Amino acid sequence: MSLKIAFAASRAPLAQTARAALVTRYGDVSFDEADVIVALGGDGFMLQTLHGSQHFSAPVYGMNRGTIGFLMNEYSESDLEARLEAAEEALLNPLSMTVKDTRGQAHKALAINEVSLLRAGPQAAKLRITIDGRLRMEELVCDGALVATPAGSTAYNYSAHGPVLPIGSDVLALTAVAAFRPRRWRGALLPKTAHVQFDVLEVEKRPVMAEADSRSIRDVVSVEIQSEPTVVHRILFDPGHGLEERLISEQFN
Repeated sequence: MSLKIAFAASRAPLAQTARAALVTRYGDVSFDEADVIVALGGDGFMLQTLHGSQHFSAPVYGMNRGTIGFLMNEYSESDLEARLEAAEEALLNPLSMTVKDTRGQAHKALAINEVSLLRAGPQAAKLRITIDGRLRMEELVCDGALVATPAGSTAYNYSAHGPVLPIGSDVLALTAVAAFRPRRWRGALLPKTAHVQFDVLEVEKRPVMAEADSRSIRDVVSVEIQSEPTVVHRILFDPGHGLEERLISEQFN
């Protein structure tokens, strides 16, 4: 019996052309009918597809029609069903972000890669860091800070000189972005169960924005971050090219 495949593509012409060719060859169903969802685009579109399909049972298999494609497999129109049958599955829990802004409003979002706080003005941000209810840093002066999952540890976290985390390590990376004080602080490794709170100091003078996988909230007063075990994303990779292998390889390139 053939797999029921739902195809999703970014707006890029390359991705749209690929979707048309694949639909002609393999057919197309809706997300709720699918045995597997095939996402065509880059890593940003893959994150968008994972968020958009989290209430459906089908896993997501990405094929790169974008730029980086760290979360994607190589593109090919042939033997797709065989590749899907042989694919290896990785299970990812996102981060939950709860933001309080200067108007007293609360905003919630999920992040598969990372939650980041970034200065939104000309002056450096000042952040207070509390972990599991215990004050750990009275004042971090920086361009920003982030909490990354293992899946997201090679993205913005790695660019900010944070550590690469193996899949299944049950660890989160807390990484500073251009820390000024403490100047030599490089961040921390936290258990996956940790509850992280950032409080923004001098809010009016040093405005901060928060992002969860590119969803932005401005005029931040505080941000609470923790892993969300009730949400599980299923992502498929070709054998020998899964997330664990990619995370290891990234450290030797």
